[in-house]
Amino acid sequence: MSAAPRAALWRDTNLRWLMGGSTLSLLGDQFTLIALPWLVLDVTGDALALGLVIALMSVPRALFMLVGGALVDRHSPRLVLLLTKYASAVLLGVLAVMTWRGQATLPVLYALALAIGLAQAFAIPAATSILPRAVPAPLLQGANGMMMGLRQLSLLAGPLLAAALLAFSGGAGKADTRALALAFAVDCASFLLSAWTLARVKPLPAQAAPEGQSVLRAVGAGLAMVWRDVPLRTCFLYWGLVSFFVGGSMQVALPLLASETLRSAPAYALLLGAHGAGTLLGMAVAALLPRLAVLPFGAMLLVGDAVAGMLLAPLGTIGAAWQGAVLLLALGILGGYLQVAIFTWIRKRVPAPMLGRAMSIFLFIFMGLAPLSAAGTGWVLQHASLPQLFAASGAMLVCCAVLAWTLTPMRAIGADGADGADRAGSARMTP
Repeated sequence: MSAAPRAALWRDTNLRWLMGGSTLSLLGDQFTLIALPWLVLDVTGDALALGLVIALMSVPRALFMLVGGALVDRHSPRLVLLLTKYASAVLLGVLAVMTWRGQATLPVLYALALAIGLAQAFAIPAATSILPRAVPAPLLQGANGMMMGLRQLSLLAGPLLAAALLAFSGGAGKADTRALALAFAVDCASFLLSAWTLARVKPLPAQAAPEGQSVLRAVGAGLAMVWRDVPLRTCFLYWGLVSFFVGGSMQVALPLLASETLRSAPAYALLLGAHGAGTLLGMAVAALLPRLAVLPFGAMLLVGDAVAGMLLAPLGTIGAAWQGAVLLLALGILGGYLQVAIFTWIRKRVPAPMLGRAMSIFLFIFMGLAPLSAAGTGWVLQHASLPQLFAASGAMLVCCAVLAWTLTPMRAIGADGADGADRAGSARMTP
């Protein structure tokens, strides 16, 4: 980006408030991401209980995220996001107090996980749709890049800050839950501060929402749009398959790996921080070398997933935190590069009035479906070891990529609007 557009971005007051609030909120989220699984394992020591907590967060997300996307398209994403921030602050505050007092029993964790998931169902589509309503169109591409970069910096810095908090306050051991309570309190404060910054954002004039269409009809229109578009349908169904069979298992397996093998909450934070650093590096490569891809969009995704599966398989055999960090760093680089390609492709392909619903469907796949398999993963771990689970997950990811390559038109999907998958039609089997 040249100096003039960069200066224009920094002069935009709305963007500064949004960047500040988003950074605070994302940093706080990393504290809960580490503290909540560790608290469940501290209270129960049971992988099945951890899987159920993650699944309970996913149920309202899965049920209401599409509704949230339709509401955001029809109403103000700023108002929806503001309300969810206040609700999340209350829930995290309650969790912090009960953890500090030693009253965070398993039923309490189940109830709070359910409520937090409900808030996220509306917050996620609102957060992904607010930027075009607050930043002028000529600045949107640069603003989007800056927001994604800050998000990845937060994914790197947040776990490291959480690790420092847990290490210095004694949270590496299972007996001291007060360190975990402080982590929840940090997240609560981040929601309050980010709500304060969001309240200062002044939305741009927007076109009136279409009249005469209910929220459920709007959701149906979004689903129909994705289904009619063969490349969108193919990719979304493939991502749903991968998310269900691989993504959910990792949400349970990584905390258990840190607990049972590395025996350290800061080590878990280090693993997440390494993945965040890799993702940031991968996104930087995608931005600096946009012509690096030599394969069509769909083929690149499938090859990337096959490589990711081979990196994932040996993760359960590590004996030290640095070994896991190296593998997760490589996985993050690969995922960060592909993430930029995926978001760019979706935003090019989907009409602007449907983008909120399309993104809610996309996010539903990863944030709704994946945790549903977490409960099943907890049950599987009653009968299988962690190395076996990681090896099976890696093999499953490779198999999904190979099957999609051979049985679907996905490998022909290009980065632009006109691609081979459009022409393939019904001549090939779609998933």
